[in-house]
Amino acid sequence: MPQYLLGMTLDELRSLCAAEGLPKYAPTQIADWLYRKRVRTIEGMSNLSKSHRALLQQKYEVGHIAAKDVVTSRDGTRKYLFPTGEEGQMIEAVMIPDHDRATLCVSSQAGCRMGCVFCMTGRQGFHGNLSSREIVSQFMNVAESESLTNAVFMGMGEPLDNWGEVSRALTILTSEWGFGWSPKRITLSTIGDLASLKDFLDNTECHLAVSIHNPFPDERAALMPVQRRYPIGDVLDLVRRYDFTGQRRVTFEYTMFAGVNDTRRHADALGRLLKGLECRVNLIRFHQIPDSPLRTSSPQAIEFFKERLEFCGVTTTVRASRGEDILAACGMLAGRNKQKQL
Repeated sequence: MPQYLLGMTLDELRSLCAAEGLPKYAPTQIADWLYRKRVRTIEGMSNLSKSHRALLQQKYEVGHIAAKDVVTSRDGTRKYLFPTGEEGQMIEAVMIPDHDRATLCVSSQAGCRMGCVFCMTGRQGFHGNLSSREIVSQFMNVAESESLTNAVFMGMGEPLDNWGEVSRALTILTSEWGFGWSPKRITLSTIGDLASLKDFLDNTECHLAVSIHNPFPDERAALMPVQRRYPIGDVLDLVRRYDFTGQRRVTFEYTMFAGVNDTRRHADALGRLLKGLECRVNLIRFHQIPDSPLRTSSPQAIEFFKERLEFCGVTTTVRASRGEDILAACGMLAGRNKQKQL
Protein backbone atom coordinates (compact mmCIF):
# COMPACT_ATOMS: atom_id res chain seq x y z
CA MET A 1 0.00 0.00 0.00
CA PRO A 2 1.36 3.44 -0.89
CA GLN A 3 1.92 6.12 1.70
CA TYR A 4 0.48 9.56 1.07
CA LEU A 5 2.29 12.90 1.08
CA LEU A 6 -0.85 15.02 1.32
CA GLY A 7 -1.58 15.78 4.96
CA MET A 8 2.06 15.76 6.04
CA THR A 9 3.47 18.76 7.90
CA LEU A 10 6.82 20.28 6.99
CA ASP A 11 8.47 18.52 9.95
CA GLU A 12 7.06 15.20 8.77
CA LEU A 13 8.33 15.86 5.25
CA ARG A 14 11.76 16.63 6.69
CA SER A 15 11.80 13.29 8.49
CA LEU A 16 10.66 11.51 5.33
CA CYS A 17 13.30 13.15 3.16
CA ALA A 18 16.06 12.45 5.69
CA ALA A 19 15.05 8.79 5.81
CA GLU A 20 15.04 8.56 2.00
CA GLY A 21 18.35 10.40 1.58
CA LEU A 22 16.83 13.40 -0.22
CA PRO A 23 18.59 16.79 0.01
CA LYS A 24 17.77 19.25 2.79
CA TYR A 25 15.91 21.58 0.44
CA ALA A 26 13.54 18.83 -0.75
CA PRO A 27 10.97 19.08 2.10
CA THR A 28 10.28 22.75 1.38
CA GLN A 29 9.99 22.01 -2.34
CA ILE A 30 7.57 19.15 -1.73
CA ALA A 31 5.44 21.25 0.65
CA ASP A 32 5.29 23.98 -1.97
CA TRP A 33 4.13 21.49 -4.60
CA LEU A 34 1.55 19.94 -2.29
CA TYR A 35 -0.09 23.00 -0.74
CA ARG A 36 0.66 26.00 -2.94
CA LYS A 37 0.96 24.56 -6.44
CA ARG A 38 -1.48 21.74 -5.56
CA VAL A 39 0.22 19.15 -7.71
CA ARG A 40 -1.60 15.86 -8.22
CA THR A 41 1.35 13.56 -8.95
CA ILE A 42 4.92 13.20 -7.75
CA GLU A 43 6.00 13.28 -11.39
CA GLY A 44 4.66 16.83 -11.53
CA MET A 45 7.19 18.03 -8.92
CA SER A 46 9.46 19.20 -11.70
CA ASN A 47 12.18 20.88 -9.62
CA LEU A 48 13.00 17.57 -7.93
CA SER A 49 15.47 15.49 -9.89
CA LYS A 50 14.15 12.58 -11.92
CA SER A 51 15.98 10.14 -9.66
CA HIS A 52 14.44 11.67 -6.53
CA ARG A 53 10.97 11.59 -8.06
CA ALA A 54 11.48 7.96 -9.05
CA LEU A 55 12.61 7.17 -5.51
CA LEU A 56 9.49 8.78 -4.00
CA GLN A 57 7.19 7.06 -6.48
CA GLN A 58 8.33 3.66 -5.23
CA LYS A 59 6.60 4.25 -1.87
CA TYR A 60 4.45 7.37 -2.04
CA GLU A 61 1.54 9.02 -3.79
CA VAL A 62 0.21 12.57 -3.41
CA GLY A 63 -3.15 11.26 -2.24
CA HIS A 64 -5.95 13.58 -3.32
CA ILE A 65 -9.47 12.24 -2.76
CA ALA A 66 -12.07 13.20 -5.35
CA ALA A 67 -15.68 13.90 -4.40
CA LYS A 68 -18.07 11.07 -5.21
CA ASP A 69 -21.15 13.27 -5.43
CA VAL A 70 -22.16 16.92 -5.21
CA VAL A 71 -25.57 18.54 -4.90
CA THR A 72 -26.39 22.23 -5.20
CA SER A 73 -29.08 24.12 -3.32
CA ARG A 74 -31.28 26.79 -4.80
CA ASP A 75 -29.43 29.27 -2.53
CA GLY A 76 -26.03 28.29 -3.96
CA THR A 77 -24.94 26.06 -1.08
CA ARG A 78 -23.11 22.97 -2.35
CA LYS A 79 -22.69 19.71 -0.46
CA TYR A 80 -19.85 17.36 -1.45
CA LEU A 81 -19.74 13.68 -0.54
CA PHE A 82 -16.28 12.12 -0.12
CA PRO A 83 -15.33 8.45 0.33
CA THR A 84 -13.17 7.41 3.28
CA GLY A 85 -10.74 4.57 3.76
CA GLU A 86 -13.46 2.41 5.30
CA GLU A 87 -15.64 0.61 2.77
CA GLY A 88 -18.99 2.31 2.27
CA GLN A 89 -18.36 5.14 4.73
CA MET A 90 -18.80 8.67 3.41
CA ILE A 91 -18.13 12.11 4.83
CA GLU A 92 -19.37 15.53 3.78
CA ALA A 93 -18.08 19.02 3.14
CA VAL A 94 -20.45 21.93 2.52
CA MET A 95 -19.53 25.11 0.66
CA ILE A 96 -21.60 28.09 1.79
CA PRO A 97 -21.50 31.22 -0.40
CA ASP A 98 -22.35 34.56 1.19
CA HIS A 99 -21.70 37.69 -0.90
CA ASP A 100 -17.87 37.97 -1.02
CA ARG A 101 -17.30 34.98 1.28
CA ALA A 102 -17.04 31.30 0.44
CA THR A 103 -16.95 29.19 3.60
CA LEU A 104 -16.19 25.49 3.62
CA CYS A 105 -17.72 23.42 6.42
CA VAL A 106 -15.45 20.39 6.81
CA SER A 107 -15.74 17.04 8.56
CA SER A 108 -13.21 15.63 11.03
CA GLN A 109 -14.64 12.14 11.63
CA ALA A 110 -16.73 9.54 9.87
CA GLY A 111 -19.75 9.57 12.12
CA CYS A 112 -19.49 10.73 15.73
CA ARG A 113 -19.49 9.21 19.20
CA MET A 114 -20.92 12.20 21.09
CA GLY A 115 -24.52 10.95 20.70
CA CYS A 116 -26.35 14.30 20.51
CA VAL A 117 -30.00 13.35 19.97
CA PHE A 118 -30.66 16.10 17.41
CA CYS A 119 -27.70 15.26 15.17
CA MET A 120 -27.99 13.01 12.12
CA THR A 121 -24.26 12.29 12.22
CA GLY A 122 -24.52 11.05 15.79
CA ARG A 123 -27.29 8.67 14.80
CA GLN A 124 -24.94 6.96 12.36
CA GLY A 125 -22.54 5.95 15.11
CA PHE A 126 -18.78 6.31 15.00
CA HIS A 127 -16.81 4.82 12.10
CA GLY A 128 -13.37 6.31 12.59
CA ASN A 129 -11.22 9.42 12.68
CA LEU A 130 -10.27 11.15 9.47
CA SER A 131 -6.58 11.57 8.77
CA SER A 132 -5.08 15.00 8.17
CA ARG A 133 -4.90 13.93 4.51
CA GLU A 134 -8.67 13.30 4.42
CA ILE A 135 -9.34 16.64 6.12
CA VAL A 136 -7.02 18.74 3.94
CA SER A 137 -8.22 16.94 0.82
CA GLN A 138 -11.72 18.36 1.40
CA PHE A 139 -10.32 21.86 0.93
CA MET A 140 -8.51 20.90 -2.25
CA ASN A 141 -11.21 18.86 -4.00
CA VAL A 142 -14.22 21.14 -4.09
CA ALA A 143 -14.85 23.20 -7.21
CA GLU A 144 -14.46 26.40 -5.17
CA SER A 145 -11.09 25.38 -3.75
CA GLU A 146 -9.15 28.37 -5.09
CA SER A 147 -11.75 30.92 -3.97
CA LEU A 148 -12.43 29.75 -0.41
CA THR A 149 -12.21 32.57 2.13
CA ASN A 150 -13.12 30.82 5.40
CA ALA A 151 -13.42 27.41 7.01
CA VAL A 152 -15.51 26.01 9.83
CA PHE A 153 -14.85 22.67 11.47
CA MET A 154 -18.56 22.07 11.97
CA GLY A 155 -19.18 19.11 9.69
CA MET A 156 -19.40 15.46 10.65
CA GLY A 157 -17.66 14.51 13.89
CA GLU A 158 -16.28 16.23 16.98
CA PRO A 159 -12.99 17.94 15.99
CA LEU A 160 -11.44 17.75 19.47
CA ASP A 161 -12.17 14.00 19.63
CA ASN A 162 -9.70 13.73 16.72
CA TRP A 163 -7.44 16.54 17.86
CA GLY A 164 -4.15 14.99 16.71
CA GLU A 165 -5.20 14.87 13.06
CA VAL A 166 -7.22 18.10 13.19
CA SER A 167 -4.22 19.87 14.74
CA ARG A 168 -2.01 18.69 11.86
CA ALA A 169 -4.59 19.94 9.36
CA LEU A 170 -4.74 23.34 11.08
CA THR A 171 -0.94 23.55 10.96
CA ILE A 172 -1.05 22.94 7.20
CA LEU A 173 -3.82 25.48 6.70
CA THR A 174 -2.18 28.27 8.69
CA SER A 175 1.57 27.81 8.07
CA GLU A 176 3.44 29.94 5.55
CA TRP A 177 4.74 26.78 3.86
CA GLY A 178 1.16 25.44 3.67
CA PHE A 179 -2.00 27.28 2.68
CA GLY A 180 -0.81 30.42 4.45
CA TRP A 181 -4.27 31.24 5.83
CA SER A 182 -4.74 33.57 8.76
CA PRO A 183 -6.09 31.55 11.72
CA LYS A 184 -8.83 34.21 11.94
CA ARG A 185 -10.31 32.65 8.81
CA ILE A 186 -10.96 29.38 10.67
CA THR A 187 -13.52 28.46 13.35
CA LEU A 188 -13.52 25.17 15.25
CA SER A 189 -16.79 24.00 16.78
CA THR A 190 -16.78 21.67 19.78
CA ILE A 191 -18.86 20.19 22.57
CA GLY A 192 -15.94 20.94 24.89
CA ASP A 193 -13.43 18.08 25.23
CA LEU A 194 -11.50 19.80 28.02
CA ALA A 195 -7.92 18.54 27.58
CA SER A 196 -7.94 19.01 23.81
CA LEU A 197 -9.80 22.32 24.14
CA LYS A 198 -7.01 23.70 26.32
CA ASP A 199 -4.42 22.58 23.77
CA PHE A 200 -6.44 24.20 20.97
CA LEU A 201 -6.73 27.48 22.89
CA ASP A 202 -3.06 27.48 23.88
CA ASN A 203 -1.55 26.55 20.53
CA THR A 204 -3.76 28.09 17.86
CA GLU A 205 -5.34 31.48 17.27
CA CYS A 206 -8.39 30.12 15.46
CA HIS A 207 -11.88 31.16 16.53
CA LEU A 208 -13.86 28.92 18.87
CA ALA A 209 -17.52 27.90 18.73
CA VAL A 210 -19.01 25.93 21.65
CA SER A 211 -22.17 23.87 21.21
CA ILE A 212 -24.33 24.66 24.24
CA HIS A 213 -28.02 24.21 23.24
CA ASN A 214 -29.37 24.36 26.78
CA PRO A 215 -28.21 26.27 29.89
CA PHE A 216 -29.58 23.74 32.41
CA PRO A 217 -27.21 20.80 33.04
CA ASP A 218 -29.88 18.10 33.35
CA GLU A 219 -31.78 19.30 30.29
CA ARG A 220 -28.55 19.67 28.32
CA ALA A 221 -27.59 16.11 29.25
CA ALA A 222 -30.88 14.87 27.77
CA LEU A 223 -29.92 16.49 24.46
CA MET A 224 -26.15 16.00 24.71
CA PRO A 225 -25.02 13.01 26.81
CA VAL A 226 -21.47 14.44 26.75
CA GLN A 227 -22.67 16.97 29.36
CA ARG A 228 -22.06 14.25 31.96
CA ARG A 229 -18.40 13.93 30.93
CA TYR A 230 -17.68 17.57 30.08
CA PRO A 231 -20.13 19.75 32.05
CA ILE A 232 -20.77 23.08 30.40
CA GLY A 233 -19.80 24.82 33.64
CA ASP A 234 -16.31 23.30 33.43
CA VAL A 235 -16.05 24.24 29.75
CA LEU A 236 -16.96 27.84 30.56
CA ASP A 237 -14.47 27.94 33.45
CA LEU A 238 -11.73 27.03 30.96
CA VAL A 239 -12.91 29.44 28.24
CA ARG A 240 -12.98 32.33 30.73
CA ARG A 241 -9.21 31.99 31.23
CA TYR A 242 -8.58 33.24 27.71
CA ASP A 243 -8.80 36.68 26.15
CA PHE A 244 -11.58 37.10 23.59
CA THR A 245 -11.65 40.90 23.70
CA GLY A 246 -9.42 41.26 20.62
CA GLN A 247 -9.65 39.67 17.20
CA ARG A 248 -10.17 36.12 18.44
CA ARG A 249 -13.83 35.25 19.00
CA VAL A 250 -15.81 32.71 20.97
CA THR A 251 -19.35 31.92 19.86
CA PHE A 252 -21.94 29.73 21.58
CA GLU A 253 -24.13 27.73 19.22
CA TYR A 254 -27.72 27.26 20.32
CA THR A 255 -30.06 25.17 18.19
CA MET A 256 -33.70 26.10 18.82
CA PHE A 257 -36.20 23.32 19.62
CA ALA A 258 -39.87 24.14 20.07
CA GLY A 259 -40.98 23.72 23.68
CA VAL A 260 -37.63 22.23 24.68
CA ASN A 261 -35.13 25.08 25.05
CA ASP A 262 -36.79 28.20 23.62
CA THR A 263 -38.57 29.73 26.63
CA ARG A 264 -37.86 32.91 28.55
CA ARG A 265 -36.59 30.71 31.39
CA HIS A 266 -33.93 29.29 29.07
CA ALA A 267 -32.97 32.67 27.63
CA ASP A 268 -32.55 34.25 31.04
CA ALA A 269 -30.53 31.30 32.37
CA LEU A 270 -28.28 31.41 29.30
CA GLY A 271 -27.79 35.14 29.82
CA ARG A 272 -26.73 34.54 33.43
CA LEU A 273 -24.42 31.70 32.43
CA LEU A 274 -22.55 33.87 29.91
CA LYS A 275 -22.55 37.08 31.95
CA GLY A 276 -19.26 38.97 31.76
CA LEU A 277 -17.84 36.85 28.92
CA GLU A 278 -17.00 38.63 25.67
CA CYS A 279 -18.90 36.35 23.33
CA ARG A 280 -21.71 35.93 20.84
CA VAL A 281 -24.65 33.52 20.81
CA ASN A 282 -25.63 32.13 17.44
CA LEU A 283 -29.24 30.92 17.33
CA ILE A 284 -29.76 28.10 14.84
CA ARG A 285 -33.00 26.96 13.31
CA PHE A 286 -33.21 23.18 13.62
CA HIS A 287 -33.14 21.22 10.36
CA GLN A 288 -35.70 18.46 10.80
CA ILE A 289 -34.21 14.94 10.73
CA PRO A 290 -36.12 11.70 10.09
CA ASP A 291 -37.95 10.03 13.00
CA SER A 292 -37.14 12.80 15.46
CA PRO A 293 -39.81 14.27 17.75
CA LEU A 294 -37.88 17.54 17.90
CA ARG A 295 -39.27 20.47 15.93
CA THR A 296 -37.74 23.83 15.21
CA SER A 297 -38.93 26.86 17.16
CA SER A 298 -41.20 29.34 15.44
CA PRO A 299 -39.70 32.54 14.00
CA GLN A 300 -41.53 34.45 16.72
CA ALA A 301 -40.01 32.29 19.48
CA ILE A 302 -36.53 32.67 17.99
CA GLU A 303 -36.89 36.44 17.75
CA PHE A 304 -38.17 36.65 21.35
CA PHE A 305 -35.24 34.53 22.53
CA LYS A 306 -32.81 36.83 20.70
CA GLU A 307 -34.36 39.95 22.20
CA ARG A 308 -34.27 38.45 25.68
CA LEU A 309 -30.58 37.54 25.40
CA GLU A 310 -29.77 41.03 24.14
CA PHE A 311 -31.72 42.46 27.09
CA CYS A 312 -29.38 40.37 29.29
CA GLY A 313 -26.39 41.99 27.54
CA VAL A 314 -25.42 39.07 25.27
CA THR A 315 -24.71 39.82 21.61
CA THR A 316 -26.96 37.49 19.63
CA THR A 317 -27.42 36.61 15.98
CA VAL A 318 -29.75 34.24 14.14
CA ARG A 319 -27.91 32.03 11.68
CA ALA A 320 -29.41 32.08 8.22
CA SER A 321 -30.71 28.65 7.30
CA ARG A 322 -28.85 27.39 4.23
CA GLY A 323 -29.17 24.39 1.96
CA GLU A 324 -32.10 22.68 3.64
CA ASP A 325 -33.36 21.48 0.25
CA ILE A 326 -30.12 19.49 -0.26
CA LEU A 327 -29.99 18.03 3.26
CA ALA A 328 -27.17 20.41 4.23
CA ALA A 329 -27.41 19.65 7.95
CA CYS A 330 -24.33 17.59 8.77
CA GLY A 331 -24.69 13.86 8.23
CA MET A 332 -27.94 13.94 6.29
CA LEU A 333 -26.60 13.35 2.78
CA ALA A 334 -24.10 10.73 3.95
CA GLY A 335 -26.89 9.05 5.89
CA ARG A 336 -29.11 8.96 2.84
CA ASN A 337 -26.28 7.55 0.73
CA LYS A 338 -25.71 4.81 3.32
CA GLN A 339 -29.38 3.87 3.22
CA LYS A 340 -29.20 3.52 -0.56
CA GLN A 341 -26.39 0.97 -0.16
CA LEU A 342 -28.32 -1.17 2.33
